[in-house]
Amino acid sequence: MRSYYQDNGAGQGRLKTLLSWGVDIVAVITLALFVVMMFGTKITMSGRSMEPTLQTGDVVLLDKLWYNFTKPKRMDVVAFQNMGDDTKTYIKRIVGLPGETVQIQGGKLYVNGEEAELGEKVGAIALPGLAETAVELKKDEYFVLGDNPETSEDSRFANVGNVHISQIRGKLWLRMSPFSRFGFIK
Repeated sequence: MRSYYQDNGAGQGRLKTLLSWGVDIVAVITLALFVVMMFGTKITMSGRSMEPTLQTGDVVLLDKLWYNFTKPKRMDVVAFQNMGDDTKTYIKRIVGLPGETVQIQGGKLYVNGEEAELGEKVGAIALPGLAETAVELKKDEYFVLGDNPETSEDSRFANVGNVHISQIRGKLWLRMSPFSRFGFIK
């Protein structure tokens, strides 16, 4: 009588296939976790200081890796922590770069004596605060403003002041929620 079962190594072939798939799945999960940790730290906006760009409840992604390859640029929206208080994260727009002089006069921002082109991003600035007189930014210091200066706690005030590069956690790049406003942050 002849046997209908022949062991031609099919069992070993299935095991190799399953192991190969298992390794691939672990590699993809590891890569996904790395990407999310570096490019996708989730932050929920609170407060009105960045309206209309960002509103209370908006969920945004923070790219923590971006500034390892490039320096912050004017008009970047960044998350930073205040010196000595790492419990609160601020979200503001960079308007002054290292080595520049920033001043606010007549509701307008001046950088190195020339009116800064902020477009429609930043509203009128009624309260100049520390920038009533010229503020000179040192090496690796940035001047930040909220897009809604009337409600923003930013570089105009002593409790925030100039932001050192070491305080910046990263660049905000994508609004995830609400879905009706999904898109890149400009």
